Order: sequence, then structure tokens, then C-alpha cells
Amino acid sequence: MIFPLEELVKFKGSIYEITVAASHRAYQLAMEKDQIVEDNDGKVVSLAARQLFTDEVQYRLENNAS
Repeated sequence: MIFPLEELVKFKGSIYEITVAASHRAYQLAMEKDQIVEDNDGKVVSLAARQLFTDEVQYRLENNAS
């Protein structure tokens, strides 16, 4: 799977937030080494982006201010 650029163009939220969320999710996928990663030829970034854009995986912002 290639990176879902058409979804990125349509995305109305913060590009920074979705980039950070995709980075974190890609790391999780790389560590899990699950079958879904193998089915996607090991391309964890495009898989993470697709999961986020399709709301298969959701993210939230945490306030870490003390």
C-alpha cells in the first residue's frame, strides 16, 4: 500500500497532530510485528496513516502541562 495522499489532502485537522499520531502508531506496529504488518509488506507508516484516516485507530491529545 502506498501512503494515502488523497486522504491527507482532504484532512481538515492539524497536520502536525496527525503526523505525530502516525509516527507513534507506526512505531507500535513495528514493535508488534503482527500479521497485518506483513500483509502490508512491512510498510508501517502507510498502514498507520490509513488506520488513522479511516478511524480504525483513534488518537487523543494529552495535556502534559504541570
